[in-house]
Amino acid sequence: MTETRRVQLVDAFTTEPMAGNPAGVVPEAADLADDQMGAIASELGASETAFVLPSEEADHRLRYFTPEREVDLCGHASVAAFASLSDRGAIDDGEYTVETEVGVLDVEVEPDGTVWLTQSPPEIREVDVSLEDAADALGLDTPALSEVGEDLPIARASTGLPFLVVPVGYFEQLSAIDPDLDAVEKLCKANGAEGLYAFTFDTLEGDATLHGRSFAPLAGIPEDPVTGTASGAVGAYLRYQAALDAEDPLVFEQGHFLDRPGRVLVDTREGEEGATAPRVGGRAVTTLDGDLTVPESDEDDIIEA
Repeated sequence: MTETRRVQLVDAFTTEPMAGNPAGVVPEAADLADDQMGAIASELGASETAFVLPSEEADHRLRYFTPEREVDLCGHASVAAFASLSDRGAIDDGEYTVETEVGVLDVEVEPDGTVWLTQSPPEIREVDVSLEDAADALGLDTPALSEVGEDLPIARASTGLPFLVVPVGYFEQLSAIDPDLDAVEKLCKANGAEGLYAFTFDTLEGDATLHGRSFAPLAGIPEDPVTGTASGAVGAYLRYQAALDAEDPLVFEQGHFLDRPGRVLVDTREGEEGATAPRVGGRAVTTLDGDLTVPESDEDDIIEA
């Protein structure tokens, strides 16, 4: 008998369809094997697909697959998954926990549909990456980075998924980025990062904190439209560098260069005992909802959650 599963495409960090960052969502993924999840993610073609599973440790469990491989955490797919659960009436407004490969995280669903994901405590360190190498990888002249590099160094920042954070002087320079993806991949590999996030404090909207662009060739994503995990990491990086006077929530613009504009809310407040507890938040819109025929597993045993 042919097996089908309900699948969705949900645009995260936007209130408009065909904007923000599309994520696949499989609301009932119990009993799917790893190769079946990988095949579904490849068929849907979104940068990440979230598979919703039961959990003994939390209210839900999420696993995340790109079209090429599994990743430990994905911010926009988490927002998409919980927005989907809320829209379908599977959960009410309120606070939840979710089991991921980086641990059990907190999720809050607000009455207006905003989903907040609390990420892991930040890990931030400067890296031995020259401005020249970073500029070459991004297809920019070195002054585009050196004008801000003295005050804001290139760093590796993680709140569950590590990114190279590269400050850029002006919006015009950010828009001129023409990345050498092989060079970006080499920089990321050398510094234990999943992707590179370049940003400027020049913004399109007056209430925005920064405008960012994210490149993750290691995950098969040349440029990601709107990146939740990177936004949390960059928000923590900026607080660590004491580079912001703005109050939370911060607003990060992204995706405009891919015609997928989105906004990520970033809360860098201090948690218990002074430990930072970065949260990323946003709305989401379901743009596709249907059934997908699931291929038979090539694995000997079906993995049960």
